[in-house]
Amino acid sequence: MRARDIMTSPVVTIRPEATIQAAAALLTDRGFTALPVVDEDDRLVGIVTEADLVRDRILPDPRDHLRRERVPRAPSRSTVGEVMTSPAVAMSPGTDVAQLAAALLEARQRSMPIVDGSRLVGIVTRRDLVRVVGRSDTDIARDVKHRLEIYGRPGRWTVQVRDGVVTVGDEYDDATDGHVAVALAEAVPGVVRAEVSGPGG
Repeated sequence: MRARDIMTSPVVTIRPEATIQAAAALLTDRGFTALPVVDEDDRLVGIVTEADLVRDRILPDPRDHLRRERVPRAPSRSTVGEVMTSPAVAMSPGTDVAQLAAALLEARQRSMPIVDGSRLVGIVTRRDLVRVVGRSDTDIARDVKHRLEIYGRPGRWTVQVRDGVVTVGDEYDDATDGHVAVALAEAVPGVVRAEVSGPGG
């Protein structure tokens, strides 16, 4: 399974010259935790997160009479370009989703921009990964069967799925085709493991 199989496209983005207030409103309205920042040619130039927008923007209440230090002034930074992380870490559409998931978890990121060269073409979030894990066995079986029918003739294969584990039945019990069938099945989002059984089950 590749990033292109599960990424969201087109992507909601923001420009570097946008205000911090506009970016915060967009995150709030869409329920996102981060936004890719792109230039006029849709090239990824950075990423702005909730933490980037909040940092140094919440001032202490000046009415707190117990506070002895001077209340700081509002920050001078006002645009996304001034607070975004740049360059942004990104991956290609052909990236293995297992590699992408490991990178997200290791970096404690919630999303990964997907780029073709430097042009933003999609984004994969933790929610996309959870959606893959939560796919129903019925949907998985349908997709596996479709891929197998493209490879071989319709009716040759039987497909059973239980908790994401796929068992493919091949009426010809051909070892080479069996390896291909496993590879095709394991490329389907939601498949945990695939195996092939012969005509006898």
